[in-house]
Amino acid sequence: MNDTICAIATSQGVGAIAIIRVSGEDSIKIVNKIFQGKDLTKVESHTINYGHIIDNNEVIDEVLVSIMRAPKTFTAEDTVEINTHGGIAPTNRVLELLLENGCRMAEPGEFTKRAFLNGRIDLLEAEAVMDMIDSKTDTQRKMAANQIGGKTSNLINELRSDMVQIISNINVNIDYPEYDDVDVITNDLLIPKITNLKTKINKILKESQNGKIIKEGIKTSIIGRPNVGKSSLLNALLEEDKAIVTDIAGTTRDIVEGQISINGIILNMIDTAGIRDTEDKIEAIGVEKSLKIMDESDLVLFMINNNEELTQDIKELLSKIKNKNYLILINKNDLESKFDRNELKINQSRIIDLSIIENKGIEELKNKIVEMFNIDEIETKDPTYLSNSRSISILKKCLKRVEEIEQSLKDNLPIDMIELDIKNIWEELGTINGSTYEEELLDEMFSRFCLGK
Repeated sequence: MNDTICAIATSQGVGAIAIIRVSGEDSIKIVNKIFQGKDLTKVESHTINYGHIIDNNEVIDEVLVSIMRAPKTFTAEDTVEINTHGGIAPTNRVLELLLENGCRMAEPGEFTKRAFLNGRIDLLEAEAVMDMIDSKTDTQRKMAANQIGGKTSNLINELRSDMVQIISNINVNIDYPEYDDVDVITNDLLIPKITNLKTKINKILKESQNGKIIKEGIKTSIIGRPNVGKSSLLNALLEEDKAIVTDIAGTTRDIVEGQISINGIILNMIDTAGIRDTEDKIEAIGVEKSLKIMDESDLVLFMINNNEELTQDIKELLSKIKNKNYLILINKNDLESKFDRNELKINQSRIIDLSIIENKGIEELKNKIVEMFNIDEIETKDPTYLSNSRSISILKKCLKRVEEIEQSLKDNLPIDMIELDIKNIWEELGTINGSTYEEELLDEMFSRFCLGK
């Protein structure tokens, strides 16, 4: 944290400009060594300065240099951003000069890590920076913006504030029992407070399922026997010829993936190999992979041919998805039906008729997915949710421990024993937004960031 770091902050390649970011105590002094123009050590903060980067009187590039002095910077350290022309050669040469004059190459995510360690942002806000960079839809962008702005952190801060109040009340009773004007905290008085805490955590967890959908999308597998139209459906949804389509059974032997956006929510579409008994070793591997993907999917689109009878293996496959989110897609409705729909023995609202060759039923399918996952509601609400698996997992652990405390109070466990458990949960909640943290966690988390951020 005492050294000065630098990195290229823009994508490398040919472009109009590239930005090299420098942060640390000596950042202005180091850049000033290789800059020909105004004395950067004397210019005002948050100014842009025209000049040239030089090396032994050779002009390397014409640049604009932004000077930002601590603490009003992203890292809360002195920060310099050098805008160079966007070629690979000038950008790398400027970077080399910075390294030769005292900078160290930044590790992935180190600028954001310094912003966190210097108290500029908390851990949830830091994670949201990467979510903003990775966002592919406007809904993802809005959720990341709310997290960067601290709205999601406030959810955790409020929970911790409630717990501090509970802990304080218990401590006063234990340490100052002689005070007459202090309410005596009994198990009966504490139970409603703990129950209220449990309700708040449950609400955050429930709504955070929406956050996970916004961030990660809906993993959607297209399942069925060979030649039911799985690849044709994928191509129709993507509106491109992504998967090979033939009338030869078993054409798709490995998974084919693509993404579509429905009302700001990404559907990660996976076209799988047709499921059937086969002696072809390669096709058998594809079938095994299809079954595994089906088990891992958030949504299963199970396709059936309208002009084929329902076989026993289809019925067995249907039984495997009964506890999942699924839709039955009856394709080739332009042909004569050869089975009784009542044989499916499922709610008819889960059935959608398709004729991909005639482009019928695609919009109905999209509308049904919107309904199943409340996508309309997600789209219209202000998306202030926990969205990463780490935070959600911690909150689930805290919920379980709060439930245990609630039961202990009902079993009349002494309050002074309960206090320690509440403090432990309070500390655990702090690991979500970084109020408490371990260095190993930070190293692992920020290593997933891009270089220069």
